[in-house]
Amino acid sequence: MSSVSQELKDTSVASSKWLDAHYDPVANLYTFSSCIALSDLHGDGENKLVAGDLGTGVCNMKLKVYHGTGLLSESTLLDLPTGMVSFLMDLHEPRTPAIAVASGPFIYVYKNLRPYFKFTLPSLEVNPLEQDVWSQAKEDMIDPMTLKEMLEGLRDKAEIPLSVRSLRFLMLEPQEMEDFVLLHKEQPIRRQTVITCIGTLKKNMADEDAVSCLVIGTENGDVYILDPEAFTILYKMSLPSTPNLMDVTGQFDVEFRITVACRNGNIYILRRDSPKPKYCIELSSHPVGLVRMGKNVVVGCSHETLHGYTQKGKKLWTAYLPAPVTTMALMDLPTRGFQAVLVGLANCEVHMYRDKNLVSTIKTPDVVTSICFGRYGREDGTLIMTTKGGGLIVKILKRTAVFEDRDSAPGPPIAQSIRLNVPKKTKLYVDQTLRERENAVAMHRAFQMDLSRLRLAAARAYVKALESSLTPMSASLTEPLKMNAVVQGLGPSFKLTLNIQNTAACRPVMNLAISFLYDENLYSMRTAFFKIPLLVPGLNYPIDTFVECLSDKGISDIIKVFVLREGKSAPLLTAHINMPVSEGLALN
Repeated sequence: MSSVSQELKDTSVASSKWLDAHYDPVANLYTFSSCIALSDLHGDGENKLVAGDLGTGVCNMKLKVYHGTGLLSESTLLDLPTGMVSFLMDLHEPRTPAIAVASGPFIYVYKNLRPYFKFTLPSLEVNPLEQDVWSQAKEDMIDPMTLKEMLEGLRDKAEIPLSVRSLRFLMLEPQEMEDFVLLHKEQPIRRQTVITCIGTLKKNMADEDAVSCLVIGTENGDVYILDPEAFTILYKMSLPSTPNLMDVTGQFDVEFRITVACRNGNIYILRRDSPKPKYCIELSSHPVGLVRMGKNVVVGCSHETLHGYTQKGKKLWTAYLPAPVTTMALMDLPTRGFQAVLVGLANCEVHMYRDKNLVSTIKTPDVVTSICFGRYGREDGTLIMTTKGGGLIVKILKRTAVFEDRDSAPGPPIAQSIRLNVPKKTKLYVDQTLRERENAVAMHRAFQMDLSRLRLAAARAYVKALESSLTPMSASLTEPLKMNAVVQGLGPSFKLTLNIQNTAACRPVMNLAISFLYDENLYSMRTAFFKIPLLVPGLNYPIDTFVECLSDKGISDIIKVFVLREGKSAPLLTAHINMPVSEGLALN
């Protein structure tokens, strides 16, 4: 246990916003987020943890109830649970919720942790040709091999799928078919679907303790809404594919939306006024998690991405994850007005997202398979997770915990994801767009002509500047050098400062010299030629010299500056300095 305690210690340091309330690595609890819920089963104000344990997948399926850190009770389930919800089915006192467990074609309802009701899905229509074939087999009019050939023909062409009995018969070996026919030919053919997902829908009030209807999705693509008291079908809707994830919001008597992720990789949104899907969201990969946060839908996909959509199917954002998604759940804190999406990843981490911003990361000792957040016991902010190895983790959110809106992961700033407030299209904009469409070729040619003229004018100006060197700033095309000349003074004495800089990344420049060319009748210089010290990259080297004006006629001239390399006659840099008019005469 020392390694486990050390691992928990490292985890608590990484997730300082949470208190480690309980961790049992051998809780032997194997479940998913669809089979776990928090509910006040006894009406005492303390929520219990109710989980549908999958066991080995073949046996040991149980309904477990936890209180605090211990197992309160467990009941044996007859089949593998596919979903479980807690709901209030009536207004009788005391107001204790019931537990509905979906398993195969049945819904088992538990009240006070005791079996209360069993609902069975209605049977599907059986293919009449299939019934006729089995009737012939019952009267011994055809042998098993002929029965197989006829059923294979029906399977390939019939619009109504075959029953489970016929599909099992087609899987048998030839020597086993006769015994199968003798065993089942007297029994009526039934075609039964199974439940794939389950949810709850408030009936006529949005209160937390209001009566709720059951919403179930089936293998044949149907969605049923069940009455909470009589368990009759109130409403039926159809989908193009089999649903596997479901989120329900609204009230049945007023308005509701059912968001369903299907096996064909699409998400459909059902509304009260239509038995068919109202909107469709096409995903790039299959959905593995679905959570509604406010008016938006957050979908986790198998290609390690998280997408946000509006309730009408418009894509808002995409977040890229470091590992595949294992489970998702909603984190809702009404007391703080805070909502986020909890995403369990295959790299033993749980990420918390607000929109596309990662606001917190929780490290876990094992891969998380189910997440549930809510009130547990008397603590509002409780996070419950189960792991792949059957462990149970309970964490409590600190009352001092603060989640920032900015993204804790490296990447572009939040400002880039803020949508611009683009104004509506005006009539002038529409007219201009139509004009551009009609005259696109002529406008493009005029633009290209103006652009070519602009480039030509810029090139001519650049060539003229290079030929005359009229600017006091110059740069070399062959050496990483830049020079700037500044003249100071009113005359007759002027101070000439040359700022030389080496623009190379790391290579110094040496063995350079400066030479001045001027009219000796107008000017005299104390030093007309001198060497430049070694130029270190990035530094500015000021070189000063003095110029005396000899003329009293109020005229000025140009002094040319050349930067030379020792042993070469061609200058590396050339600059022409326009000297100002002297306001006096030099005294000799």
